[in-house]
Amino acid sequence: MTGSASGSASGPAKPPPPRRRNPAPPRETMLAAAMASIAEHGLERLTMAGLGREVGMSSGHLLYYFRSKDELLLQTLEWSEEQLGMDRRAALARQVPVRERLDAYVDLYVPSGPRDPHWALWLELWNRSHAVDEEARARLLDIELSWHRDLVALLVEGASRGELRTVVDADRFATRIRALLDGFSTHVAMGLPGSERSQVLAQIGEFLDETLR
Repeated sequence: MTGSASGSASGPAKPPPPRRRNPAPPRETMLAAAMASIAEHGLERLTMAGLGREVGMSSGHLLYYFRSKDELLLQTLEWSEEQLGMDRRAALARQVPVRERLDAYVDLYVPSGPRDPHWALWLELWNRSHAVDEEARARLLDIELSWHRDLVALLVEGASRGELRTVVDADRFATRIRALLDGFSTHVAMGLPGSERSQVLAQIGEFLDETLR
């Protein structure tokens, strides 16, 4: 009886307050941190545990968001391409001769130098392309096609305005130009002798003048 009376006087016990969870950082913060880590330490030193420490999350929590390191790399590349895409659209929308806009396109395409983080991701994902699934390959192709479509549009516009030589098949010629850019860009990213960025840009410019004017 005493215990019952005491319990009714004090009332039912209150449940403990729920523990507050630290909100997960925005996706862009995680991807920016991954890109910064690649730029500073190289792609080979990027780990889920290390990135987790950078953004205040466990590696398990990161895996919840990205499923695997491959997916993290692919989303980081897509995020980086979004930034480049905005810069590219702004450069190509300028009211200047097509040849100048073509130079701006090339300038954005070619890596900034050895170990450029964006190109480090491209090279790594190309190397892993045989192991990624069809969806991942389709996403990589979407990135490639966005660059390709812009280049084709530039060639067609330049020819229609009489600023560039008319090519029989702009789509095919754009494929050849991008193959040239990919080859030179790989050399710049790898730091091969004689492949300094300024030298590469000069050679590409000479080729475009010889073939399009």
